[in-house]
Amino acid sequence: MLSKIVFSFIILLSWSQAGNWKADPSKASIKFKVEGIFGMVNGHFSGLKSTIHFDENDLAGSSFTASIDPKTVSTGISLRNADLRNKEVWFNTDKYPLISFKSKQIQKTSGGYKVSGELTIKATTKPVKISFRFSTNGNTGLFKGEFVIKRMDYDLGNEGGSVGSEVTIILEVPVEK
Repeated sequence: MLSKIVFSFIILLSWSQAGNWKADPSKASIKFKVEGIFGMVNGHFSGLKSTIHFDENDLAGSSFTASIDPKTVSTGISLRNADLRNKEVWFNTDKYPLISFKSKQIQKTSGGYKVSGELTIKATTKPVKISFRFSTNGNTGLFKGEFVIKRMDYDLGNEGGSVGSEVTIILEVPVEK
């Protein structure tokens, strides 16, 4: 589930108004939330790596790739973080050290943009669509987006149980030329 969040964040990092953009991994925010046994569980990833080619006037020529190390997952509880990183049923980061996203198509929408692409978590690749907005101020910009994934699509956790089936991923990625 955390891997899905990372991929979503990567997608948002890849979007921008014109040309090549560079994301600032230290300021990028890749957050997630999922229903837990005692309420909502919130967490985040860090260390985004991306290649961003985005031109609002040439969406067909635009593309994004992004990746994140699932070992950076943090929920504020060290025991849960260790389980997420190490257990086979979750990320098993020694065996699956990367979460990645690659765009296939970017479209203009009434609310901004939508990128369709492939998200890979634990060697499972599935199509995803991420809605996002992009704002610029000179040579800087900010991508903001949110999307939902089903954790069992990526074999994260067990079916049913105390963890919700859907994970919401919230992205905010500052970029510069």
